[in-house]
Amino acid sequence: MAVRLVIHESVLFTSDGSGDWCLRSGADILLQRLRYSNISLTCIHQEELASKKACFIKEVLVGHKEVRDPLPECGAISVLGQNELMSIKELSSSDENAEICFYATSVLDEAFVAKLQSDKFNIIYIGSKIETTFEGIVFIDKLDELIITMSSVIKKGFSSVHPLTVGYLMKPSRELDFLKRGALPLFPCKSALIFIPISFELPLISQLERIDVILHKVTDEIVSIDPSSSFEFPKGITFSKGMSELIRFIEEHPYYCVVDPFKNIYPLLDRLQIQNILVGLQDIKSSSRLRAPHFLRVQTFNDPDLGLKLAEANLKFPVLVKPQVACGVADAHNMAIVFKAEDFRELSVPLPAIIQEYVDHGASIYKVYVIGKEVFHAVRKSLPNSTYLLASSQKSSVSPITFNSLKSLPVPNQDESSMNDAFGKNKKSLDMNLVNAAAHWMRQQLGLTIFGFDVVIQENSGDHVIVDLNYLPTFKEVTGLHAISAFWEAIRSAYEVKKAANVVIHSR
Repeated sequence: MAVRLVIHESVLFTSDGSGDWCLRSGADILLQRLRYSNISLTCIHQEELASKKACFIKEVLVGHKEVRDPLPECGAISVLGQNELMSIKELSSSDENAEICFYATSVLDEAFVAKLQSDKFNIIYIGSKIETTFEGIVFIDKLDELIITMSSVIKKGFSSVHPLTVGYLMKPSRELDFLKRGALPLFPCKSALIFIPISFELPLISQLERIDVILHKVTDEIVSIDPSSSFEFPKGITFSKGMSELIRFIEEHPYYCVVDPFKNIYPLLDRLQIQNILVGLQDIKSSSRLRAPHFLRVQTFNDPDLGLKLAEANLKFPVLVKPQVACGVADAHNMAIVFKAEDFRELSVPLPAIIQEYVDHGASIYKVYVIGKEVFHAVRKSLPNSTYLLASSQKSSVSPITFNSLKSLPVPNQDESSMNDAFGKNKKSLDMNLVNAAAHWMRQQLGLTIFGFDVVIQENSGDHVIVDLNYLPTFKEVTGLHAISAFWEAIRSAYEVKKAANVVIHSR
């Protein structure tokens, strides 16, 4: 089976009032989603269309994916004149079950629609409802409704399997990372999962009625966090209006499958709670030592007893200083490396803060991804060793070193001597048995389906130190299809577990 969408240029393009053409509002994100949705897309235009506009259409679509003619295969894009499409005798497969075809338009050409309906196309009209003699046309008001409308038809087209509809909610950059690897297909070739975006521009209830699983990155919808709150989240968190509505809906309808439950994610918004969770790692026994970094929570940097408290927490300079709030506020990733007590004066890291052990780890960090029952990892460059940082700080007369962990890290120059200081001689390899044990332990502790953690290997001791935890990472560093398959399986497994739990509850 395959899915084909023929879309009229009137749906995507409009005049900007000065004779030039531009994309309609929402068309760019729609094309982005369709590009990676495992369907074929043909954009048609009027034959008499000015060459300037025809070229513009092709340029825009080429920007989204390679344009192919005449009718593209699954996942490809083509641009045709309407008469060219009409001349193709058979637009859909002769096997009724082999292809699901759609035509989306804002202009109703009766002869053309008649041709498409005879070829078993589903007709979707976008715009105000109009009078027509044709039956079976679906009318929708907004572009945002196109994908969810198609999903209902696609789901009904399966007879041997029961695909699940997964409504996802995340910021555009995160969505694109998943889309580019084919992780969120509208047509479920192998996953038996139909992915559709949840839009807060549409009525929420009508969308959720078509959704089996809600996949979300709730932290992407945080408007603000009150740092003076008790950190008993969600107290002190202000979510977007749409997310607040979704949270209320789930509270009132607890039988919905949510990957993952909001209450299980809230601890990861607080670096103090993360540290307290990681302390339990010491119970895992192995040939290598697994532990959390030493840490201290502070509410002020001007405490006269701060030096004593650092010593009691087994902290030695340099130390890493992070805001206690892990995300959701503009400065949650503003950090500092502090080399001496005087560096705390007028330090710009938001309070309350976590002062964390700086672990020399050869400038390599292991990004570990737990996806259902599977564990993956990738290696990424990290902060250099403290000797390099100290020398760099003294040379530049900059102390402490401040940085934003999402934007840039204080990395070494590429000359040989500095590289030796920065990377050290850490030859110890990652103990995967230990990592797998940690993943299993944290899966049980956190109650999460998809999460990640960062491991550094301390030089000399070989200690595996877990320095951070996060929810729903994109795991884009993991190459190959295995991780994507694990992602799909984790979502379906979460649904089956929730379904079984609902049966038990209802049977009581």
